[in-house]
Amino acid sequence: MPLKSIRAWLGVDAPDSKDVAPLRDTLDALDHMEPERARFLASFAYLLGRVAHSDQHVSPEETRAMEALVQQEGHLTADQAMVVTQLAKTSNLLFGGTANFLIAREFSALASYEQKLSLMRCLFAVSVTDESISLAEEGAIHKIARELGIDQPDLVQLRVAHQRHLPGISNR
Repeated sequence: MPLKSIRAWLGVDAPDSKDVAPLRDTLDALDHMEPERARFLASFAYLLGRVAHSDQHVSPEETRAMEALVQQEGHLTADQAMVVTQLAKTSNLLFGGTANFLIAREFSALASYEQKLSLMRCLFAVSVTDESISLAEEGAIHKIARELGIDQPDLVQLRVAHQRHLPGISNR
């Protein structure tokens, strides 16, 4: 979806709207982002949202974690990260099942293997915000790992790092 259409949907193209000036500035900055970087960030955020929404609910804690990760990984302002995260969450709700593989493939084409591993670490970080990884979240993480071509030993290493949060493993 083009950013101009999003701006129109949000109503920030209205010239007399003073209340949305900060949102307009944020969208203008995103509008001027290099297209390849914008696609990278959009697919990164979408994949975070895919895991967060895999259990049919995105908690406020998951949203804050996603915003922080998008801000950190994308070198964005907090406002920009908030907009990107919200768009990713909305896209997951609207297009989830049909877009999942396509967006993973897009991210895979744009990212180096190290960036893919970084995303995988972020997927685990979002999924542990409530101190446990649900079966649905773990399933989504594994599916994304396959779609990105993550080597099994690397995935195992990430799972071991988060083993106390995995489903079926006691925290005692």
